[in-house]
Amino acid sequence: MIIHVDMDAFYASVEEREDPSLRGRALIVAGRAESRGVVSAANYAARVFGIQSAMPTARAMRLCRGLIILPVRMALYAEVSRQVREIFHRFTPQVEPLSLDEAFLDTRASTRLHGPPELVARKIKQAIADELGLVASVGVAPNKFLAKLASDHDKPDGFTVISPDAVTSFLDPLPVRRLSGVGPATLSRLHALDIHTVRDVRLRDVDELQQRLGQTGLRLHELANGRDGRSVKSERESKSISHEKTFAAFVTEFDVLESVLMELTESVCERMRSIGLESRTVTLKLRDADFRTFTASRSLQAPTCSTRRVWTHVRTLLRARYRRGMAVRLVGVGVSRFEAPAGTQVELFNSRDDRRDAKIDELTDHIRSRYGADAIGRGTRFHRGE
Repeated sequence: MIIHVDMDAFYASVEEREDPSLRGRALIVAGRAESRGVVSAANYAARVFGIQSAMPTARAMRLCRGLIILPVRMALYAEVSRQVREIFHRFTPQVEPLSLDEAFLDTRASTRLHGPPELVARKIKQAIADELGLVASVGVAPNKFLAKLASDHDKPDGFTVISPDAVTSFLDPLPVRRLSGVGPATLSRLHALDIHTVRDVRLRDVDELQQRLGQTGLRLHELANGRDGRSVKSERESKSISHEKTFAAFVTEFDVLESVLMELTESVCERMRSIGLESRTVTLKLRDADFRTFTASRSLQAPTCSTRRVWTHVRTLLRARYRRGMAVRLVGVGVSRFEAPAGTQVELFNSRDDRRDAKIDELTDHIRSRYGADAIGRGTRFHRGE
């Protein structure tokens, strides 16, 4: 059994914990409207007004009068995320973070020590509430696909277990759009085949699905039958660090994508520096409205953990891939091919810009970790003037 833990309205919930007077009031964590900022997180009181992540801040303000807008405090959220991961690692080393606020866990190897997965999941959920004052939705199921569906089933503060003998009864009534990979175009094709629920996919002849939809048809049939062969990979096993953001609504504006990717880049680079690694490969990930996933990578001449240098490559990859009006469902930034920093001796041969970047990153990390506030930060256009 696999566990999926998803922190509810993570950034906003951390802010409510820091200032309890904010609870129950419509709140977003976002960039400033006058700087074309976007919503990074919205609490559930704000979502009632139709406010969603990646929405322009200016639009969110129009939807809700009296909306509380707080700046992004990435260092604070990263520190809380680290504390959440520490709780995970009490029960298993097999932890695969998907972002700061969600992760898969495989506890099968530690059953004798900590008990069955359902019990472990309840312990984790309770520890997060007791020790960190935060709420998580948790799903327990035979594989990653089902576990993620389970955690999303009863949000917020959900706890759902899908036992092996209950997979079919859980999946069958769901609308077919709940299957991973079903975007608007695929959904239209499925409806044209009179397929509306997961049960309809499960009962349809697999050869027909392959003939009509190609490999997508085969994959959807596997998912509709509750099959997903992916294993949980720890960060050490995956040999990469990545952060992703799934949007509640499709995003088409380049400025919004750029802003979110800047945030993800900062987070990835902070994690690299915190564990003393540098990367030789930078990867951009985009998923469009039809769930087609595009990845593009760039190999670097020299390894780096510099936010500016990584962002330069992420920005270039985005501009090469993005097309005007492109509807994006997910974005991600990843780094891989790690090396340990070469040390101070090589620094003698580094350029002035490299030394400046290192000092800026060191200072930024220090200020954020110490004060946990928006004391310092970057905008998506901090590269201009280079």
